[in-house]
Amino acid sequence: MDRKTALLASDASGITRAAELLRQGGLVALPTETVYGLGGDATNGEAVAGIFAAKGRPSFNPLIVHLPDASEAGRYAVLSPEAEALAERFWPGPLTLVLPMRADTELSPLVSAGLPNVALRVPALELARGLLRETGRPVAAPSANRSGRVSPTRAAHVMDGLSGRIDAVLDGGPADVGVESTIVGLWDVPRLLRPGGLPAEEIEEALGRPLAGPPDGGAPAAPGMLASHYAPGASVRLGATGIEVGEVLLGFGDAPGAALNLSPAGDLREAAANLFGYLRDLDGMAPVIAVSPIPETGLGRAINDRLRRAAAPR
Repeated sequence: MDRKTALLASDASGITRAAELLRQGGLVALPTETVYGLGGDATNGEAVAGIFAAKGRPSFNPLIVHLPDASEAGRYAVLSPEAEALAERFWPGPLTLVLPMRADTELSPLVSAGLPNVALRVPALELARGLLRETGRPVAAPSANRSGRVSPTRAAHVMDGLSGRIDAVLDGGPADVGVESTIVGLWDVPRLLRPGGLPAEEIEEALGRPLAGPPDGGAPAAPGMLASHYAPGASVRLGATGIEVGEVLLGFGDAPGAALNLSPAGDLREAAANLFGYLRDLDGMAPVIAVSPIPETGLGRAINDRLRRAAAPR
């Protein structure tokens, strides 16, 4: 799988080249407001299979299909009134909707991992939407990292993990949100499948009712639901109020002795934006990364979800 991976600038020529590669069945890492995604033409089975191969991702783990605007969603999925309401309010943005897939869809079956539903998102970053418009195809794009490892929030992170395995990286600078999209399932009752860059409280307010949890058992209903995920090479210890021998501290708020602090002011938005980059920076400094307690509210739910999966047995 040894390829020469090009680093493309975020100018007109870089976007044109990235779109050409995607239409030709190539793999291109693209920036979004959440994290960098590894893109492939979602209608091309070989391209989608290439995404799984480049990441070392299990084929039972479905992918998110990225679209340039909400009007495209009806080509691939059946939208209920609730889905239409959430799309109107939160797209473009860090929200993925898992919806019943149309029987006549042109999407590769690999995208949905054999499930009857498909995950769709319209990213907020204009650079990403511009690339999607120029490509003219739906683009499947999980996070652009080796499967199970820390997600990339900069082009350099992608090159570190996937250089030689993909065709190009479109450099859009650092991601603003820093954690993946929130995923909501809408095939029966509204379900929070993965907390993310859009707080669940805002979604519940828009729906006028609470979100149910994920369905019990079976294969993952959406990306990012594996128990062990987003992991650095070091072990991770959560809820740390001090540092033990062999540890380095990733702090939050008032955290004396922290090697890095997600947000000294206790700002969850700042903490989310710093999370993956700081985990990468601390990896290798000590056998264990200890992490200060994070509130389980708003974006804290997404941060804690990623940290629990990073700390899970591997």
